[in-house]
Amino acid sequence: MATLLLIDDDQTIREMLDMLFSKCHECHTADRAEQALEFLEFQNYDVVITDISMPGLCGVEILRRINQRHPTIPVIVITGREDQFKEIVLKMGAFAFFSKPFPLAGLEHAVTNALAQGVKMQSLAV
Repeated sequence: MATLLLIDDDQTIREMLDMLFSKCHECHTADRAEQALEFLEFQNYDVVITDISMPGLCGVEILRRINQRHPTIPVIVITGREDQFKEIVLKMGAFAFFSKPFPLAGLEHAVTNALAQGVKMQSLAV
């Protein structure tokens, strides 16, 4: 069972993501980037899904910090702001990018691929 961190200030999105992934994975939710960064200090995550637009630190900043401190964690970015951030976050190393409303099957597929990549990265480190 993988552990996912789901970050979005929209409670409905957080709950939907939790319902979608908690059937097969352990899920932790955060309503802001600062809370998520605290979680990352004490818990190992296999995949992070984050929104871009949130009060306080934005998703671009959390992606940057995760890449610096936890470079093996795949980060999937979701946003309701069209595709204006897509190129930026993908260049920064985001595993995948989805605009809201996003296809749930596509997001599930991205998480499956991210988890598979994580297993490959762990085997290379051994």
